[in-house]
Amino acid sequence: MSLLRTWLAPPRPAVAEADGRERRLLVTEILVVATVTLGLSGLRSLISLLDSLAAPAPLASRQVAIDRPLATDAWVDLAAQLASSLQLVAWGGLGLYLLLRAGSGPRAVGLDGTRPGRDALAAVGLAALIGIPGLGFYLLTRALGINLTVVPSVLDDHWWRVPVLVLSAVANAWAEEVLVVGWLLTVLRRLGLSENRSLAISALLRGSYHLYQGFGGGLGNVVMGLVFGRYWQRSGRLWPLVGAHALIDVVAFVGSALLAGKVPFLPR
Repeated sequence: MSLLRTWLAPPRPAVAEADGRERRLLVTEILVVATVTLGLSGLRSLISLLDSLAAPAPLASRQVAIDRPLATDAWVDLAAQLASSLQLVAWGGLGLYLLLRAGSGPRAVGLDGTRPGRDALAAVGLAALIGIPGLGFYLLTRALGINLTVVPSVLDDHWWRVPVLVLSAVANAWAEEVLVVGWLLTVLRRLGLSENRSLAISALLRGSYHLYQGFGGGLGNVVMGLVFGRYWQRSGRLWPLVGAHALIDVVAFVGSALLAGKVPFLPR
């Protein structure tokens, strides 16, 4: 029971809380970063969901693709895909830069190389914990009609498709985990919020920018955010979250591209 209580309400690490002008600057920092990165993605996802709900066709009969062609010419499309991944890498870099400016660093959020083996094992375990039930939850919500049919990849069959999908998965994982966990939870600690309240804010943000997939996508990612955020709060390690997220996305993206039409729940 004591372990469960500690997991549900972990002790708050000793941090220097901001006050006065610094507090106002941190609130401004959150608003600005959210507006130009994943917070804006959350707003766009909500608008996309409202558009899907307004359509006469039910949600489950509609499709949404995550990785899709961005240009008609193959070489131009490759350049556009790389640029899209570069943007995600830059978003994560922004979060890490802000932490450095505030006196933290990669080691403070668990992005150092001191325990690669343990971090890798934790990444595989977290990927299995989230990915396997997550697939079942997706199939359930689609059957209930509250989720769109999600197609992870509809990229054309070019020689660069698989490497680009892997790069996209890693870039997504890097941006999301650095911003939504490492940076945001650190800033919320400095603002004096409790660990549980900070965790809820982080998880809801993660769910918001997946709403374009439907209610199931939003709720499933809130659960993922709760698990990932609590793991970081308890362990202080961010690499396992980046690795687990990347592994989940690589399996989804590459598997969708290679197995579309061959597995019953994957549309052509």
